Amino acid sequence: MAVRNTAAPPTPWSRNLAEPKIHETAFVHSFSNVIGDVRLGANVIVAPGTTIRADEGTPFYIGENTNIQDGVVIHGLEEGRVIGDDQNKYSVWVGKNACITHMALIHGPAYVGDNSFIGFRSTVFNARVGAGCIVMLHALIQDVEIPPGKYVPSGAIIINQQQADRLPDVQDQDKEFAHHVVGINQALRAGYLCAADSKCIAPIRDEIAKSYTGSSITVLELERSSEVSSNSLGAETIEQLRYLLEQGYKIGTEHVDQRRFRTGSWTSCQPIEPRSLGEAIAALESCVTEHSGEYVRLFGIDKGRRRVLENIIQRPDDDVKPATSFKAPAASRGNGSYSSSNGNGNGSSSGKVNGEAVEQIRQLLASGYKIGMEHVDERRFRTGSWTSCKPIEATSINQVISGLEECIESHQGEYVRLIGIDPKAKRRVLETIIQRPNGQVASSGSQKSFTSSAAPYATATASSSRLSTEVVEQLRQLLSSGYKISIEHVDERRFRTGSWTSTGQIQASSEREAIAAIEGHLGEYPGEYVRLIGIDSKAKRRVLETIIQRPNGQVASSGSQKSFTSSAPTATATATATSTRLSTEVVDQLRQLLAGGSKISIEHVDQRRFRTGSWTSTGQIQASSEREAIAAVERQLGEYPGEYVRLIGVDPKAKRRVLETIIQRP
Repeated sequence: MAVRNTAAPPTPWSRNLAEPKIHETAFVHSFSNVIGDVRLGANVIVAPGTTIRADEGTPFYIGENTNIQDGVVIHGLEEGRVIGDDQNKYSVWVGKNACITHMALIHGPAYVGDNSFIGFRSTVFNARVGAGCIVMLHALIQDVEIPPGKYVPSGAIIINQQQADRLPDVQDQDKEFAHHVVGINQALRAGYLCAADSKCIAPIRDEIAKSYTGSSITVLELERSSEVSSNSLGAETIEQLRYLLEQGYKIGTEHVDQRRFRTGSWTSCQPIEPRSLGEAIAALESCVTEHSGEYVRLFGIDKGRRRVLENIIQRPDDDVKPATSFKAPAASRGNGSYSSSNGNGNGSSSGKVNGEAVEQIRQLLASGYKIGMEHVDERRFRTGSWTSCKPIEATSINQVISGLEECIESHQGEYVRLIGIDPKAKRRVLETIIQRPNGQVASSGSQKSFTSSAAPYATATASSSRLSTEVVEQLRQLLSSGYKISIEHVDERRFRTGSWTSTGQIQASSEREAIAAIEGHLGEYPGEYVRLIGIDSKAKRRVLETIIQRPNGQVASSGSQKSFTSSAPTATATATATSTRLSTEVVDQLRQLLAGGSKISIEHVDQRRFRTGSWTSTGQIQASSEREAIAAVERQLGEYPGEYVRLIGVDPKAKRRVLETIIQRP
């Protein structure tokens, strides 16, 4: 495939006519443009529609394993340079293992560090983005230096160093996502290189032609003849192995026959401790050959002993999974729990354990709790005389499910329940019946969550030691009005962007069950914000949002409540929110904006720019109550002493401002 790359044109400031230097393993799509002194490292992929133009600012450097996705523009000003990791001057430096995603703009002078992620349509101009940073969608980074390992939320405008220094740290699940994107694009690079190589693509076309005559399609080798190859492994698998080794992950393999596949009872192959890619391929081929006719899967293990990029590479019919199998494991954003997949579309579930129980097991393991099981016959069930099943000393969800199913099979016709145990506090955090004598799995109403050291067999009452009387009353009114209820949670970093995660609808047939379920969620997310949601299922809209837990463990007051309709449950009256820094008039304006459904934000400007009206926005304030809004506005006043600060109200439907009022002067 022809690549469109040309020398830099002669200009008044440069007549060197430098041409791009593209590593032989890199792939640049023919619908992209690479112009001037651009240095592309090993294994770089440049997707269609991309422009990398070093005709003004020059040179550019793009490190190994970096992917430049569709529609990206990289350009630089004639003046201004950054210092690259090699201590030389560049107009644009992009480190290794970086992701510059669709429609992003990197305009020099600009530096993007190793392992960084720049989200869709985000802009980096005259700035440095440190190593390991995650920049989400539609963000602007200008005239600042982002410290390494920082998270920039979607829509953020970071234009002064104070804002950059306040950014939160990147979380583990964000790093895993960025690594996954790099891996996916490395697989694409191998595929594109094969498509452009007649020696590589010809056998594939031949096999496709044979398939029309009844012959099955064999494993496709996409690796170039000069690289390490395999007779039994596909190019996607080899690419995944290479990526895992380059990232410093350990290699693991497991196998299972068709009968045990349904229960997720995988068995490990011999450990792989390779010193090279060739040794890893040989060890993997040995596992595949030894267990022909079975499922075999490959995965990586990070330093935290968590799995990444779990992928089935062989099935019983000896067909290797196609290229789309190169997929990283999904992480639950709410609690960081690992979501396993057996490749059968059902996750780690089985015929004997329903999806709800699997999710409970997943959350218990993610929270560091131990798993136990108990059984009892119908006669002893009435006296609560439960007997423990065989202890489970496992940290894998598949192993736990296997043990749980063994207990169920051994005690058919009895009650069986799942136990969650806090090993530090030495108390139960969950009891839920997963089998009844008729063989049916119990509904969520059979679940009991513990929030204190009370005896495990005590029955719940229509009161709560963790929920305030006000929240219990709101819950009662929601249930009596026929509304659905659910819970949402968010950590402190994502709270500022309003990125709440739902735990799903609570299935409760009584007030007691609802209270127990909510308390269970509070126990699952200590140190996070948790809010109660009321939903009118007929009108398909929310009638209530109220925060019932904050990171300090305290239940929020009624000031945290947001009612969407007059028919929503009313909260006990509390004192009107006040402020020590805002005037009564400003507080009243803020109250009216919130009551009218308007969005609020803050703008500031120093005395010099005030004369030209060059105000700078701090972004929309995410507040679910009057008190939170006042606190947020007061924080903004404290951050910009000696400047003009004004309050903005925006009608989100009409997309226009309904209020501009200066609330602080120098």
